[in-house]
Amino acid sequence: MRAVLKLGGSLLYDKDGKVVVDRVKNYASVIKALVSDGHSFVVVVGGGRPARTFIDAARSLGATEAQCDWLGIKLARNNAELLCAALGNQAYPTIVETLDELEVAINLGKVVLMGGLIPGQSTNAVAAVAAETVRAEILFNATNVDGVYDRDPKKPGAVKLDSVTIDQLRKILEGGGTKAGEYKLFDPVAIRVVERSKIPTIIFDGTNPENFLRAFRGEKVGSRIVHDDSK
Repeated sequence: MRAVLKLGGSLLYDKDGKVVVDRVKNYASVIKALVSDGHSFVVVVGGGRPARTFIDAARSLGATEAQCDWLGIKLARNNAELLCAALGNQAYPTIVETLDELEVAINLGKVVLMGGLIPGQSTNAVAAVAAETVRAEILFNATNVDGVYDRDPKKPGAVKLDSVTIDQLRKILEGGGTKAGEYKLFDPVAIRVVERSKIPTIIFDGTNPENFLRAFRGEKVGSRIVHDDSK
């Protein structure tokens, strides 16, 4: 199977801003095992706390949103380098920065790693476009929550949804920020790409890499975005 994994940058750092090295190693181990079984992967890594720190500082210094986006892109690529190092010779040796390069790299039998691509586009959108580009069979979105809720999961009475339609997801997430560093869970561009391509997508708690393995094996993990085939 060919799959895309979006690995939230927040998963790579602890509350003190230090890299959670064991988690990176464990993700690499899971991915290596699946590659050994004949599966193919593109992994898109987010910027996480370091990106937000730099973006906040740049914005306070008068940077444009495009400049802030570029900071986030560069930091996401640095995060991808961490997983690249952990994967060793299983990884395509450079972080892919364009869709043209992605189309070549995916055919070389290596795990392809990406961060951001262009300003105005979150790494969630990058993952969705990557999945579309390589004709992935499924998109996994590893984040720091255990799925999609019918409202902000921090609010009382919030209910986790085992499955969610595109329209439901759009309504739940409407009003989320679109400035650099503000992308939450899924942004409008990512939603549109997943909708038009009908990419099977699972959003799950990625703090434990074993959840990724479970989701990959088809176990009930997180929330699945379902599509209306009549559209």
